[in-house]
Amino acid sequence: MWFLKKKPPPKNVDLMVTLWPSFPHFPLFAEDSRLCGIRLNSAMISNFELERDLNLMGSLDKVKIPLLFDIKGRQLRITEVHLNPDYLDITLNHPVSVKTPVVVLLKAGEDYAVLNEVTEGGYRLIFDGGPSMMVRPGESIYVRDKSVQVGGSQFTDQELEKIRRVSEFGFKRYCLSYVENQRDVDEFLELVGKDSEVMLKIENVKGLEYIAREFKKRPNISLIAARGDLYVEIERPHDIMAAMRLIIEKDPEACAGSRLLLSVIDGSVPSCADFSELAWLYDIGYRKMMLCDEICLKEQLLTTAVDIFENFRKAYVK
Repeated sequence: MWFLKKKPPPKNVDLMVTLWPSFPHFPLFAEDSRLCGIRLNSAMISNFELERDLNLMGSLDKVKIPLLFDIKGRQLRITEVHLNPDYLDITLNHPVSVKTPVVVLLKAGEDYAVLNEVTEGGYRLIFDGGPSMMVRPGESIYVRDKSVQVGGSQFTDQELEKIRRVSEFGFKRYCLSYVENQRDVDEFLELVGKDSEVMLKIENVKGLEYIAREFKKRPNISLIAARGDLYVEIERPHDIMAAMRLIIEKDPEACAGSRLLLSVIDGSVPSCADFSELAWLYDIGYRKMMLCDEICLKEQLLTTAVDIFENFRKAYVK
């Protein structure tokens, strides 16, 4: 009888984290069999610090868990904050053009300021006053207005140097941020080798449009729903649910990244909502998930989160 047939066993779900070799807890998690990958976020360090960490690691063969190097593409980041007591004045890594005045989001959407003027070929932004929180070099900004255009090359000179160095070191696994079209992907593969494994981070509306209209699944290429930035970049918060469904429908190997298990930051007991979200992501097809940087920076937080995720595996998946 059909109702007596055994159901196929559920597929497991894998977990990725973000670390650097110079983190004191890197050796502990570099041998943790509960992880399927460790992402190295290039936004965290300078080229000088990259050389230090590569030397510290010695070789990729010494790390049991696969390492993926995260390369930054068109993401807008602050390179310099100009001292001014009356208003925010910053320089960006990529030139922009946009109709002003316009609201610019900062601090992952937790703060904002009104942009009044774009100067110096699109690199320098001058605001009407400033945000409530202090802004520092290296932080991201979000200009969601439909008139915004990000100019220049996909990669800055500094990022190209990182690509060259990690390629020479032997990296063949990468994440590529802010992918918006096939040209972005093809250009990157020309730099790192077409046989490289690349996870494409979908982080804004243009990225979602690329997935919907142009993306074709192929070997060694997969998607990441990079929700840390994607949730800020989409027009309405509730659009995130449709975005998550679109990405997993276009790529059954896609990873759900960031904004997971955030309740452990405030306490060791996870919230009911955290477990429910993990279950929802699993139910709609995600078999790979990645914790955000904030949790991974501290050993105790990361230990707690990995333990909780393992309990989710045992209770819901297995």
